Amino acid sequence: MRWLWIVILAVTAAVVVEAVVTSDWIAAIGYGALGLALAWWLSPLQGGRTARHEDVVARPAEERQVVVYWRPGCVFCARLRGRLGRSGRKATWVNIWQDEAAAAYVRSVNDGNETVPTVVIDSEPMTNPDPTLVLERLTR
Repeated sequence: MRWLWIVILAVTAAVVVEAVVTSDWIAAIGYGALGLALAWWLSPLQGGRTARHEDVVARPAEERQVVVYWRPGCVFCARLRGRLGRSGRKATWVNIWQDEAAAAYVRSVNDGNETVPTVVIDSEPMTNPDPTLVLERLTR
């Protein structure tokens, strides 16, 4: 799944080239925009550079009250981020596709699965918690 965005880009390029060859410019633009948006949504580069697990663990407990482990393309992560709104900026976000130690941590608290979002609130990990619970902690 981590490399699916590259396949999406390749397929998008092939479809766009085919549309251009047949002079269907509107389809080429539509397919290109849709393919690029989907590839970006699945890309591990989405969200920019996030915190690293080892840096988060090294912080004092009062500086890591809410830590969200997430990955691009996860609809539950997108739901959480959307529900938190601007308050979500107070949380520390760790992309498990950019940090193998973070992925290992998530597996360790989820019976070997990379289930995200895994949210750590006051040192207690929770898998896919209710966004209102996370929002309540962030606004305290």
